[in-house]
Amino acid sequence: MSDLSVRELCKTYGPSDQQIAVLDHLCLEMNRGQDLAVIGPSGSGKSTLLQILGVLDPPSSGLVQLEGNDPFKLDENQQAKFRNQHIGFIFQDHHLLPQWNVLENTLLPSLAFGKATPEIQKRAKELLDRVGLSHRLGHLPSQLSGGERERVAVARALLLKPTLILADEPTGNLDAQNAQKIGQLLMEIPKEHNTILIVVTHSLELARGMSTCKELRSGKLVEAL
Repeated sequence: MSDLSVRELCKTYGPSDQQIAVLDHLCLEMNRGQDLAVIGPSGSGKSTLLQILGVLDPPSSGLVQLEGNDPFKLDENQQAKFRNQHIGFIFQDHHLLPQWNVLENTLLPSLAFGKATPEIQKRAKELLDRVGLSHRLGHLPSQLSGGERERVAVARALLLKPTLILADEPTGNLDAQNAQKIGQLLMEIPKEHNTILIVVTHSLELARGMSTCKELRSGKLVEAL
């Protein structure tokens, strides 16, 4: 079985007699070390797909399994713990806490169900060094550039060694130079950290840099033209 297995995934909205199908029997199989860019026009269901894969929204039907576990069989508290331990998120708006410095923001996932152990703090500093921010540990988000804030988000997503990393328009708010740097960093993540990376993007340049690119069309993932 694949590390990530999505079978016959459906998501519909609206009353039963007027349902709109956003995802229609979508299938996807991926393993650690692989990456995927998902493109498609606004409203095609890309964000819906990420929300379901991130266990933030249940599917209408179908199966999602991550390393053999079906998170939608868990209760709400168990799902929160599952997300924290198995899934990393990189958002377009980075969602850094403004009152916390770079190191504290990176450590955030470790604080949800415990505390930042010395080992975790060491990993956070190593990740921040890897993304070129070892000199910014004590800085607040307001003191960083957009590209630097996005790099903090990347380090934070990797902190707990997740199986799956989901990136939603990670270069959408960046200038061309920073977008290229973040894109290069993202491309190195799957092999370097042995994780699955799925990037939703409107950037064809970023999408072409990924090993695989698929388009979300009519509720299904198809080969990008």
